[in-house]
This record gives sequence, structure tokens and C-alpha cells, in this order.
Amino acid sequence: MFGGERLSRIGAFSPEFPDAEALHRGLAHWNHRRLAVGMPDPDWRAEVSEEARMKRIEGEYVEQFRDHILPLVADVPTNADDFVAWFEQLQETGPGQDDPLFDWLEGAATLPDLQWFLTQEAAGEAGFDDLVAMTQVKVSDRAKLELARNYWDEMGRGAAAGMHGPMLTRTTEVLGLTPTIDSTLWQSLALANTMTAFATTRRYTYQSIGALGVVELTAPGRVACVDAGLKRLGVSPSARKYFALHAQLDIEHSKAWNAEALHPLVSEFPHCARFIAEGAVMRLICGEQCFDTYRAHLWAHVHPVVYAAE
Repeated sequence: MFGGERLSRIGAFSPEFPDAEALHRGLAHWNHRRLAVGMPDPDWRAEVSEEARMKRIEGEYVEQFRDHILPLVADVPTNADDFVAWFEQLQETGPGQDDPLFDWLEGAATLPDLQWFLTQEAAGEAGFDDLVAMTQVKVSDRAKLELARNYWDEMGRGAAAGMHGPMLTRTTEVLGLTPTIDSTLWQSLALANTMTAFATTRRYTYQSIGALGVVELTAPGRVACVDAGLKRLGVSPSARKYFALHAQLDIEHSKAWNAEALHPLVSEFPHCARFIAEGAVMRLICGEQCFDTYRAHLWAHVHPVVYAAE
């Protein structure tokens, strides 16, 4: 099976959602609706029924995914020092690390290539700030403080110009990108759906902490390549600011997250180590699946024989 399809059989498929593409488009549209700011509606009972139905569909996907990665986390250490060492090793050995896509984006991709890539990434962006905010509810004090510090950085430390979400939006506007759910590969939507499921479902709080933490751990090298590629192609510093900032800031974020969130949580609740590990591995597999699929699209004209075979 082509690497980008490794999660294609995970989910409760039905006539409504017969395959992974339909499932993740459906979940993505539902997430967009349910997370939007709303108002009281006379039809609220129907909304609650739909919420319950879609949460069952979401839950079937997450639970099957958890079963899928069980062998990868079965022997995760529960001693806090050992667990953090295991977690940090994911930067070297985790799924999707050192993917050749990013060296190519840095050194060889055209501007249309990078625009296509960033459109996929922007459409699949779940909003790190909101995910952190939803995850921190009722978390133990020390970890909660670290998530709060991380969130405050995402909020530009109170300055609108420094907020990370709008910074990314400005990048998409400058580059003329128009990301939409229906024009996005399902693999990118699956990544966002997985992260959203973790952050919005209290039984997956530890998975969310692991998934968010592994983003901070593994993203700096990738975003540095994207920044360098955009710079090579003459994109302005203001349009590259999101990537340049995260190439540096996430290194410090990761160190603090591991020391102030992961270590105290596993010290206090050793059984949570496996769940944090699940979230990290699941997030990395979602990313790996995206990278494989992006390469198949972007390199089809570069290595046509190889990708025709796949």
C-alpha cells in the first residue's frame, strides 16, 4: 500500500462515509461548524443529536487508530526521566522525521510548488492556540502553567501583530492561497481531525498533550526549510515571519513542554505515559502520511516513472 494511504482503512465506514476521503471531509466540515462561534437556536435538540452521532463516528476513528499503533507504545517507560528521554528520541526516530520533501522545498521547489504545499497545510491547520486552550482545562497546575505560557506566546504576548494564527493568515493572503476543505487532500484533513478530536474530548486529554508536544519537538527543522525555500524564491520577510519565528521559538517551547508538562504529569500519574505517547505517535503518523502524499503530487513530474508505479 502507498505510504500516504496507511490510514485509509481506519474508521467506521458507511454509505454516508464510504472511504477515508469522505470520512475526513465529513469530520472536517463538522469540526468547522461545531467550533464556530454560534448563537442560541430553536433547533438545538437536532444539533445535540447530530453532535452525538458525529462524535461516535469520530470516536470509532480514534479508537481504531489507537489500536493500530498499540505495538509502538506498548513498552513506553513510566518513569518520568525515562519517558522524557523516550519522547525526545522521537525527533530522530519517529515516523516522518527527516522526510526528503523538506530539503526539496528548501532547495528545488518552485513558487507554485510551495503555494500548493502551503495551501494543503493551511487547510489542515487546526489552530495550535485553540488546541492548547481546550486541552489545558482541569490539567494539573504545573502542566497547566506551561500550557498557559505556550498559549500566551501563541497570542503574541498580548500584541495583535504577534499572534501566530493571524500571522499564518497573512502569509496565505500574501501568497494568494485559497485553502478550502473540499480542495484539500484527505490526509491533511485527517491530521487536523485527529488533533481536534484529542483537544475537544476529555478522555483524550493526555493524547492531546503528547500530540501538541511532539509538534513543538519536531516542527523547527521543517519550518526552517519552508522559510528558506520561500526566501530563495524572493518572498518577503513579512510573509515568511510565521515560519522564521517557529523555526526558533518552537525549540524553546519543546524544552519547556517536556520539562514542565510531560515530566510532572508522568511523575504524578505514571499511567498517563502511554496515552501521551499514543498522541505523539498518532500525530507523527498523520504527518508522515501527509508528507508521502505531498511528495506523490509534487514529484510526479520530477520522478514520473516511480510515482506512476505507485
